[in-house]
Amino acid sequence: MTSQTLPPKPRFQTDRVLTIVGGHFIHDSFTAFLAPLLPLIIERLSLSFTLAGVLTWALNLPAVLNPFIGYLADRLSVRYFVILAPAVSATLMSMLGLAPDYLTLFTLLLLVGVSIAAFHAPAPAMIGRMSGNQVGKGMSLFMAAGELGRTVGPLIAVWAVSTWTLSGFYRVMVIGWAASLLLYWRLRQIPARTEKPQQISGLMRAAKRLFIPLFIMVIFRDFLLTCLSVFLPTFLKTEGASLWAAGAALAIWEFAGVGGALASGILSDRIGRKPLLFAAIASSAVIMLLFLNVSTSLFVPTLLALGFTSLSTGPVTLAIVQDHFPDNRATANGLFLSIVFLIRPVSAAAVGLMGDHFGLRAAFTWSALIALLALPAIFWLPDSRAERD
Repeated sequence: MTSQTLPPKPRFQTDRVLTIVGGHFIHDSFTAFLAPLLPLIIERLSLSFTLAGVLTWALNLPAVLNPFIGYLADRLSVRYFVILAPAVSATLMSMLGLAPDYLTLFTLLLLVGVSIAAFHAPAPAMIGRMSGNQVGKGMSLFMAAGELGRTVGPLIAVWAVSTWTLSGFYRVMVIGWAASLLLYWRLRQIPARTEKPQQISGLMRAAKRLFIPLFIMVIFRDFLLTCLSVFLPTFLKTEGASLWAAGAALAIWEFAGVGGALASGILSDRIGRKPLLFAAIASSAVIMLLFLNVSTSLFVPTLLALGFTSLSTGPVTLAIVQDHFPDNRATANGLFLSIVFLIRPVSAAAVGLMGDHFGLRAAFTWSALIALLALPAIFWLPDSRAERD
């Protein structure tokens, strides 16, 4: 075949990708409010660490909807899920301070979880289709925006509570509504479905080969991520840090994750997904153990290294799913995210239980060691069609 007859390479649609990336940034800024506010919520409602950990169930249980939303997204245009999610999530998360009891708080977070599912099932698939043959780059930008949102979110939450108190910070919800208006203006004419989706029977056969080792890897890796994303501010506060310092530490960790997310997907396009996953998980476990024992002068550099490595796995795993299911991107992405989001509350409750019985420092130590058990599963991941070719 001559160069004149070669089909053009799919174009990376920068403007459309960045529109969805911006929506992801705003959306995840608000869904990051829980961790920095958790010490205040624990004190206000007199919660144990276990009950605090169970709150993540509310955010993650609606992940069971991800495969169904993804299935619809491959066959119908559900772009309005992506458009409206920032406004809905911002409104509900901004009302956490108004919850008078644990049940109301749990219900608000459960509704946020539905909004999270509605956004995250179709959005990466839309980006995957707009990324051409640079899926790793698209996933890096998408995940980096989420990490940046989770960096800014804790700072916004702490600032808003300091300015308006826990029951008055609902005012920040207007940012989410502004984001949804912008998404509507830019995305209202863009389709969000696959032209020729694969039959569900073929999808499930391929899913078994990929998702079993992926499930094993995620369940062990998530102990470390849960410690940091849910309990880092609480852990530092029990060690004597102020609320501002604890919230700032979470922001530093998330900020470093922006760099890790940007680098990992792009590098995995060049050196391969599996080697990068192995290096990221192994190094983050080792750095976590160092983090628990460093001096004050090395606290921030170690936290930066921990954020860079531990949060660099997200774009790579999303890219792996997109590689294996080019004709059912949203459905496969929904299946994967349901695994991730349903595992997370289990690990959060387990970490909380360890914290109640042995202290959060011991829980952090054991979670780093458990993360190393994820490494063998990486070698069991099947190669994508591009890797085989």
